Amino acid sequence: MTKRIIRIPLALLLLIAGLLLRANAAVSITLLMLAYAIAGYDVLFDAVRGILRGQVFDENFLMSLATVGAIVIGEHAEAVAVMVFFQTGEMFEHYALDKSRRSIQSAMDLLPDRANLLLEDGQTRAVEPEEVQVGDRILVRPGERLPLDGVVLSGTSQLDTAALTGESLPREALIGDEVLSGCVNLTGVLTIRVTKPFEQSTVSRILEMVETATDKKSKQESFITRFSAVYTPVVVILALLLAFVPPLIIPGALLSDWVYRALNFLVVSCPCALVISIPLAFFGGIGGASRAGILTKGSNYLEALARADTFVFDKTGTLTRGRFTVSHVKADDMPEAALLRLAAHAETHSLHPIADAIKQAYGQPLDPALVGEVREMPGGGVIAAVDGQQVLLGNARLMAQHGIRLPDAQDTGTISHVAVGGRYAGSIQVSDTTKPCAREALSRLRAQGIRQLVMLTGDNEQTGAQVARELGIDAVHAGLLPQDKVHKVEELLEAPGRKGSLVFVGDGVNDAPVLARADVGFAMGAMGSDAAIEAADIVIMNDDPCKLAAALTIARKTVRIAKQNAVFAIGIKVGVLILSTLGLSTLWMAVFADVGVAVLAILNAMRALRVPPDCQACAVSTV
Repeated sequence: MTKRIIRIPLALLLLIAGLLLRANAAVSITLLMLAYAIAGYDVLFDAVRGILRGQVFDENFLMSLATVGAIVIGEHAEAVAVMVFFQTGEMFEHYALDKSRRSIQSAMDLLPDRANLLLEDGQTRAVEPEEVQVGDRILVRPGERLPLDGVVLSGTSQLDTAALTGESLPREALIGDEVLSGCVNLTGVLTIRVTKPFEQSTVSRILEMVETATDKKSKQESFITRFSAVYTPVVVILALLLAFVPPLIIPGALLSDWVYRALNFLVVSCPCALVISIPLAFFGGIGGASRAGILTKGSNYLEALARADTFVFDKTGTLTRGRFTVSHVKADDMPEAALLRLAAHAETHSLHPIADAIKQAYGQPLDPALVGEVREMPGGGVIAAVDGQQVLLGNARLMAQHGIRLPDAQDTGTISHVAVGGRYAGSIQVSDTTKPCAREALSRLRAQGIRQLVMLTGDNEQTGAQVARELGIDAVHAGLLPQDKVHKVEELLEAPGRKGSLVFVGDGVNDAPVLARADVGFAMGAMGSDAAIEAADIVIMNDDPCKLAAALTIARKTVRIAKQNAVFAIGIKVGVLILSTLGLSTLWMAVFADVGVAVLAILNAMRALRVPPDCQACAVSTV
């Protein structure tokens, strides 16, 4: 890059000098050839190296062939001009690529180089994050980046989460809070108990996604790659025919004139603008999304998202907070406290949000000695031996499977029924609230042309319908097991008349199969399960549904820019190719049709990198 900045102006000055001194042919040609050597020595070298490696038909070969041909027929100044402007275009290309790459790989700054391992004597020892084990304690001082995921044991602080979530406001970290690797500790000293090994930490997952994001190409990128592989050799053959066939069959035709036309043809036909600008648009889109806290695993998913017309949502943890609280306990033949005690012990090993709510409502230490065999029933609840009694805790489906008759009058909302020793013992009602911006997020999606909003939930029909009414969702399917969600998504995918992509948004373990089945899967990353994040195509780091609208905006903008570049590049090139064939263009026009178009396409592609402030604030951009 730096060398080009020096070489291009120097070559340009020598070109101007050569043009001004045309009266002295020897001096002029010497200056022009010196300018050509300074501007194009690496292009010539790369062309020769490509030929030796069997990679003949690339832009270096085309530029070398065209400029050497121009020199042979005496067009020294135009040869220099072509090479200078070609190098200018290459400089813009490298600048744009570097800027996009820096934007994407800024996530690499998340990687801490050390962790302060807290020893038994209270001292610390600097170690590699990979050396820290789950359960170890680490010390994070102000200004340091959290190296691992964990739970705060002591201290309070403000955490800068911008690198993860795209949010500018710091987040408060208190004792007992879960904190994520990659955040910057701003104010206080924190003692953290590590909950995940380094390779499973948030920062490691982000780095993995960043490193592999560009491997999965969009259909447009793949087409351009295949197109160029066929296009370039065809162009060379056509140029050769254009140079040598007309002088043989047209009376009075001059070989030099047709060779000049063929050289124009070669310069114009260089596919640089197409080859770089379209991938660069998607590269920029991925980078821009990452700056907004939206991690995309490949440009093919951005392309699919841009075509979305249906969004399907999980409920708990996606549209709702997923932070349940016990609102009512109803016991039949025992005190409510006794029922809550049995339920809390049955949920001893469960990580489900409802289980956490029940254990929190119990509010006393759990005695593992009271708990025997525990069986998790996906989509149903748990069956556990507690204090010598069989306890069933879950939904109505679980009760029906074990022949437990429910009371006729039931409360609405999310209900966990309890059966003890084969008899119905009561129920625990838990409540959840929708996320503050969930309704606005769905409104923004609908404003962007999403025709159908659907919710899938394992909760009962009353709870699902209530949330759907509150958020303005078109359809809700309740009481679903994980496999049922997959079947519902397949039904939607196969619905007659559907043209766009189907997007599923979820966060839990049970969402992993349906995330993988959808055209595009979104995982709410900050609090989402590892399985969901692995299965998803796009991860929202801060669990904010409004980021869905931002992601859709970025995807559509990226695809729009890629299409603009393709139409612009092909249109200009075809026009100038026709003029070149008819002898109505010069090498200067050819330079513009190649390098000029490439530079303009690259500058247009860089717009995908820019995320408007509205997007970072989870608003819909109109750019």
